[in-house]
Amino acid sequence: MKLERLISITYALLNNEVISASELANKYHVSQRTIYRDIEAICAAGIPVVSFQGVNGGYGIIKEYKMDKSLLHASDIESLITLLHSTATVFKDDRATETIHRLQTIQSDKMPSLTMDLGSWRANNATLHTLRAAITDRRVIRFEYMNSKNERANRIVEPVSLLFKYYSWYLHGYCRARNDYRVFKLTRMLDLVSLPELYQRIHPTLLQDISLDYQKEEIEGAVLHFSGRSLAHALDCFYAEDKYFNEDGTLTVTIINPSEVEWLVETILSFGDDVEVLEPLALRQLLKDKIEKMLNRYLQV
Repeated sequence: MKLERLISITYALLNNEVISASELANKYHVSQRTIYRDIEAICAAGIPVVSFQGVNGGYGIIKEYKMDKSLLHASDIESLITLLHSTATVFKDDRATETIHRLQTIQSDKMPSLTMDLGSWRANNATLHTLRAAITDRRVIRFEYMNSKNERANRIVEPVSLLFKYYSWYLHGYCRARNDYRVFKLTRMLDLVSLPELYQRIHPTLLQDISLDYQKEEIEGAVLHFSGRSLAHALDCFYAEDKYFNEDGTLTVTIINPSEVEWLVETILSFGDDVEVLEPLALRQLLKDKIEKMLNRYLQV
């Protein structure tokens, strides 16, 4: 579309000191005559495009029109671009992409030192898009929710914001059933519907020390012994814990303060017979009880 090409040409002019009509024509697969008309349209919109004559001539935008690079440090620009890129991987946000292009006009040509792609984390992109649209439009939503106690209930919620925390997406909103603010894990939301009703209530947008729907069973610490077949997986799961590589090729991991016992038990079970809990005894007993329950399900095999 012509409008998209005009916007893209404008960013190309901002990103380059001089760019020729032939380069632009090749880039957008149009004739040079079309580029000339596009440049005229950009000038008519109030953007000061100037032409440069000679072998290395072409078009550019006067320096006074471009953002002053001294306003932001290079590291600030890189951080902003990284955050916007991570948002774009999830929401395909055209506004975020446009802002990235603007920031790139004042960034050096060096490669970014950090890249984040949140699109692969466990969440249905359709759900994220529905929720973000509802938040933007201040639209009430309805869904069925499964809490950590495996209880299902219908909820009508005024959505406030989305949160990415503990490797998962959450919705922060005002629950009309509870008459209070709640945090909902997206993977536990079923049959999400955006309702016609728009809410008028003014909600706080800043989240402070929110509590997530976790069971609070605790243990003081744990020592795990992993076989040599599971080293990479163990490092993935316990990268922040104290680790010791034994001479026989095994790995011992010491966990000082497990944040969630249920998660720890599920993670240990995912290793099968490639891990042994050395201590504490309470955790060994908990795992034994779970394994015995699992075995009882398959006695008839």
